Parts: sequence; C-alpha cells; structure tokens
Amino acid sequence: MTAPSPYPPSRDFYDEALDPDGAPREAGGAGLALLGDDLSALAAGVQDALGDRGVNFRSAGGAAEFLVDPVPRVLGAGEWAALEAGLTQRVRALDAFVADAYGPQRAVAEGVVPERLIETSDGYEPALRGLRPPGGTWVGVAGLDLVRDASGELLVLEDNLRTPSGFAYAVEARRAVLARLDVPEPLAPRTLAGLPELLRATLRAAAPDGAEDPYAVVLTDGEDNSAAFEHAWAAEKLGIPLVEPGDLERRGDVLRHRGRAVDVVYRRTDADTVDTEVGRLLVPAQRAGTLGLVNSFGTGVADDKLAHAYVEEMVRFHLGEEPLLRSVETLDLCVPEHFERALDELETLVVKPRLGHGGHGVIVCAHAEREDVERMRAQLIAQPDQYIAQPTVEISLHPTVIDGELQPRHVDLRPFVFMRGDGDAAVMPGGLTRVAFGEGAMVVNSTQDGGAKDTWVLA
Repeated sequence: MTAPSPYPPSRDFYDEALDPDGAPREAGGAGLALLGDDLSALAAGVQDALGDRGVNFRSAGGAAEFLVDPVPRVLGAGEWAALEAGLTQRVRALDAFVADAYGPQRAVAEGVVPERLIETSDGYEPALRGLRPPGGTWVGVAGLDLVRDASGELLVLEDNLRTPSGFAYAVEARRAVLARLDVPEPLAPRTLAGLPELLRATLRAAAPDGAEDPYAVVLTDGEDNSAAFEHAWAAEKLGIPLVEPGDLERRGDVLRHRGRAVDVVYRRTDADTVDTEVGRLLVPAQRAGTLGLVNSFGTGVADDKLAHAYVEEMVRFHLGEEPLLRSVETLDLCVPEHFERALDELETLVVKPRLGHGGHGVIVCAHAEREDVERMRAQLIAQPDQYIAQPTVEISLHPTVIDGELQPRHVDLRPFVFMRGDGDAAVMPGGLTRVAFGEGAMVVNSTQDGGAKDTWVLA
C-alpha cells in the first residue's frame, strides 16, 4: 500500500497516515491506497458534489464554499472506543459543573475551582442562579476540539458548549467523499446515518415533564448565520420547523409558534446571552418549566477557556472518576506561579483570550513577530485575568491534496457528544476533522484558510 504521489514522512510532527519510516499506519494510512492517480480530479469531484448540495459556511465576507479535502482521516476501532469513553465522561462532568455553577457551587466551596472562574466569566449568567432546566441537562450538544501531539496522544484543546457547529458538515463531507472513492468492505467506515436520531433523542430529553410528543423547533438567525446550512439541515432531518425569533411569541409562560405551544427549542442563534432579544423571549418560559433549550443559556461558563484548566479536576470531583482524556495544559494567569512561568516562557506559548472562538485573538508566540509578543506580554501584565496560556502543541499532520499533490497539513478533530438525559451521552462516530491549508499553518478554521476532511471510524 503506497501513497499515489511522493509524500515524505515527518520527523518533527506525528503524521496521521505514515509512521516515521514512511510506511502507512495500520488504520491511519488505510485511505491512501483508495485515492487513485488523478488527485486534482478527485478533489474537484468532491467539491462539485458539495456545491451541488449547496453546502457552504458563511464568514464576514458572505457565503463561502465549504472546502473538503478528499483524503479521509481514518481512526481505528480500538482507539475510537477509548476516545469515545473519554469524551462522554468529560461532557458529563462539564454538564455537572454548569449545574453546580448555577446551584450550590460546591466545586468552589471545596476548592476544586476558584470562585473567580465563575464570577468573572463572560459566559456566566447570574440571572440563571437557581434554575433547573426542564430535563435537568444544561449541555445538550457539545463539540470538543482535539489535537494529537508529537507523541501521538489526542488531547482536548477546547470545549465548545454553547452552539457548536459541524456535524451536518461532517455528514456532507462523508457523502461527497464516498461518492468519489471505491471503498472495499473491510475499510467501510461506521455510518453516520444515526446522527438525526442522536439529535432527536437530545431534544426529547430536554422537554418538560409530561410532554409525550414534544413540539420542537430549530431557532436560527437566518441566512446570515455562519452555519445557516446546518440549521436548515437539522430541521429537515428532524422534520421540525426552522424558525427565526420573529416567528415565535410568548404568551404568559408559554412560547408559541403559529399558535402551538413549543416544548423544545434547539437554539442555534448567535445570541448567546440572556440579555438579548432571544434570551428575553426564551428564558422566562424555560424558568417556568414549560420550555427546554438545547443548549441552555449560561453554558458558556464551562467553555470559558479558563475553565479548561480545571476540567480534569471537575471529572474527579463531580463524577468521582479518573479522567480518561487529558487536556492540553492550561495556565491560569491569576495563579502567581503560572503567571511567572507564562512571562518566562512566553515565546514558546500560545496565548488566548478567555472568551472567543474561531481562532480570533489567539497568538502563537513561536510564530509571531517579536513586537507582537512584547505587546502581548504587556497585555498579560495589565490584564492577566483576561487570558490563558498553553504550551504550543506540535499538532499532527495529515496528507492533503494541494495543487494536485499530497502535502502534509496540520489537522484537529471536532467530535460531537449528545446528552440524552439522566447522564446518558452518545458520540457521533468520527466527527469533523478540520485542516489548515496553508503550509505550516496551525489555526484550523473554515474562516481562516481552513477546510475539513471526512473522518472514518473503522468498524
């Protein structure tokens, strides 16, 4: 089994497909022999298939193609089983932390997390103190960002618990890639056909008590939302209405759509706070117990990047278990020894604003201009509570079609976890691999010269 064009193994990074001697890895390299000789035609065919279905991801400049590289990323069944267990454990703990943050705050009282983590978080909503959401779950759908380091270990880089996007794009990437590859049965990936039922079960679990056949809607900002395609996709696959805020009204403690009481809202608008038009529309009904939200407002307290520094302790405290999945080390810059270390080692660190997404405001100091690093140093000294720092992870590479040839490009992985009530969680097989198309680029995001790969989990 060989790659269809010269592709040198890396000595500096973990390559997902090849070992250091250039031999295909047992699982990770399995897709290379399926590519054929004309990589340009393969890539164009995949992109045409996506275009025919109108798959796009909007950015500030308007609608853009959703770019998918045709080389699948392949994960073995054994590795996936271990990862799946770690993902469900982590999201269960994060959900428990959110509930505690708006409840008794035992984690603060017992010194597991500092009080300032909650009280100074832009994602914390004091107005929700004492709330118990219908169904009892705060986090319905989680999208975690994982990277593989030079040793080959998958680590959690970020936790996304508000309105994570990507699962529909993963399904469409699968459809487009499989249409262009002849895949023998032993390499057939686990199907994604069960995704709508995972999402449906999450919505059912969020419904108020007594809602036997809950009426659910997908709430969107409309066509200008970056993931508008996914919103429409979800509504279509679930067979439920796609609505905008103006389509809903609240009568007393009940939210209504076209005169019908709404039991569950799958909330996908960019309005992430209670003090917005959407928040003022939905939260009174949620507080009255007549409306379930997926995801609830207030979950941002747990995907605040400072919270990431404490997730493994959350697992131990809230679940009484040892973490199965490690985080990328995160420095809390209000801890004196962490702050001093950050200043001493700044040139080797990645600095991130506590609340943000899409890679905006992130500085990889090893790749930045000296004046930018020194500017960041001054900001950290002035406002250490507004940032976190992490060691630079030499994130893994994957063969990617660039100008008709295979070239190494950095990738991450966003798997999706669906909470189904009573602490039950399930993971979509594989998730969405994101790839940075620029040579050496490590920010893997669709809005910053990035795209995606189909992610296979072998059966």
